[in-house]
Amino acid sequence: MKRSILALASGAFVLGAAEFVMMGILPQAAAAMGVDIPTAGNYISSYAIGVCVGTLMLVFGRRVPPKKLILLFMAITLVGNLLSAVALNSPILIVGRFISGLPHGAFFGTATLIAKTLADKGKEAQAVSMMVTGQTVANMLGVPAGTMMAEFMSWRLAFGILAAWAAMTVVLVLAWVPRVEPIKDAGLAGQFRFLRKPGPWMVLIAVFTGNAGIFCWWSYVSPWLTEVGGYASGVVPLLMMLAGFGMVVGGLVGGRICDRWRHAGTAALGQAISGVGLLFVFLVPGSPAICAILTFWIAFGLFFVSSPQQLLMAEAGKGGGELLGGATVQVAFNFGNAVGSIIGGAMLTVSGMNYHYPALGGLPLAVIAVALLVLFSRRYEGSAASVQQSR
Repeated sequence: MKRSILALASGAFVLGAAEFVMMGILPQAAAAMGVDIPTAGNYISSYAIGVCVGTLMLVFGRRVPPKKLILLFMAITLVGNLLSAVALNSPILIVGRFISGLPHGAFFGTATLIAKTLADKGKEAQAVSMMVTGQTVANMLGVPAGTMMAEFMSWRLAFGILAAWAAMTVVLVLAWVPRVEPIKDAGLAGQFRFLRKPGPWMVLIAVFTGNAGIFCWWSYVSPWLTEVGGYASGVVPLLMMLAGFGMVVGGLVGGRICDRWRHAGTAALGQAISGVGLLFVFLVPGSPAICAILTFWIAFGLFFVSSPQQLLMAEAGKGGGELLGGATVQVAFNFGNAVGSIIGGAMLTVSGMNYHYPALGGLPLAVIAVALLVLFSRRYEGSAASVQQSR
């Protein structure tokens, strides 16, 4: 891996851990803040809302060199996680989570552009997937470590370490990421020109519905593992590591397939994998082995789609909207997370806290995502041979 990609992957690690660690420490954070589990879902939603709002930074940063944007995003990440670590009550924690989410989408949009620019010819998807691997490694190592800290020490320590990691990433980016020229300045309105076409909206709606469906269940994965799987809370960090391993493998496999096949077709395959997993979560009675397998399975599909979706939107934004194109994927992703968390919490409430039912709430959304991506692939990507030839 090039050092420049490694530096970007370090930033992706911080953001991935900040986003997903709350799922592993949700019970402890809820107890500390004096709220119930469905209400604590707001700590997940507030991060996701921050992602949506923070993407607007790219509208006004289009003339700024991408490297400087990455440094700004890491500084904001540091502040948000530090505030989360010292939060004295629930409103302050919500604000800290919101600030932590602000740079997320903008970072991935900018990092996708840099990774594509620095990649060897014909390996753009793999370069992007390696950058995104930082986010998946966060789920394999960072999130389980944070969950373990919450179980045996303090959930606040996880956010403190993430703040320090953001500071370290600033140093790595300064040392290893070369200057990349800003994108073509198409003007304020020109950045959004790509959204006049139906194709990008099909992809974004698929990202939104697909992740909303998965996060109906994933937002409550920690109590699901204990209540349905029968695991002791001390074992949950190991299962989070298993999920993170699934994300790493899924992201790398998706990137390799994407370089050789249709982008949207690859994304549809990944969404279908996760959708089948949700179906089994609802239908199959819980057991330790089945819950472990399903945790890996759905996590594999969740990040299988990352590089193809990022590339689809970066390509859609060519001509001045590349940064926003890549960032809108993360906006749709996290907006889906927020909505999924709310729907999943509602399903828990109406079912009397039956942890099978959040998956049922997410299943129709996952089906919609697969249908949209298949339709996009058939309409815009044509035959696999013609796609390969065009590249």
